[in-house]
Amino acid sequence: MTTTLLVGLDGHASGERALDHARRLAELIGDCELVVAYIIEWSPFSFQTAEENAARHKRREEEIQIALDRVINPAIEKVSGSGRTIRGVVRHGDVSDALIAISKQENADQIIVARASEGGFAKRIFGGSTSNLVMSSPVPVTVVS
Repeated sequence: MTTTLLVGLDGHASGERALDHARRLAELIGDCELVVAYIIEWSPFSFQTAEENAARHKRREEEIQIALDRVINPAIEKVSGSGRTIRGVVRHGDVSDALIAISKQENADQIIVARASEGGFAKRIFGGSTSNLVMSSPVPVTVVS
């Protein structure tokens, strides 16, 4: 039975640490698939005209392509030489909600993310999105420092 690990990337060194941890874990597991995800924070709650919505849709499509080019595709290239199956996903929305939705869609066995390091005391331990994910996830969450 294939184990699926969902890795939340953030486009920074912390996301690289999460990917490295997932790659090491996949080596230990053996039959393992990696799904790397980048979430573009985007609130659906906005009142706009039809023209503004058309521009917003175009901007969303551009953001997805940028995330694929700058975050997802390099991550796939980094891991692809290991013989593992790896796929990428980019979504708009709340980070924790989107990762949970992807984990359900992909039947992930675990979510791997990095902790945030900026902000106040609570955010030094976990970022706001990370703590929400840990509290709400239906599958185990590994937080990499």
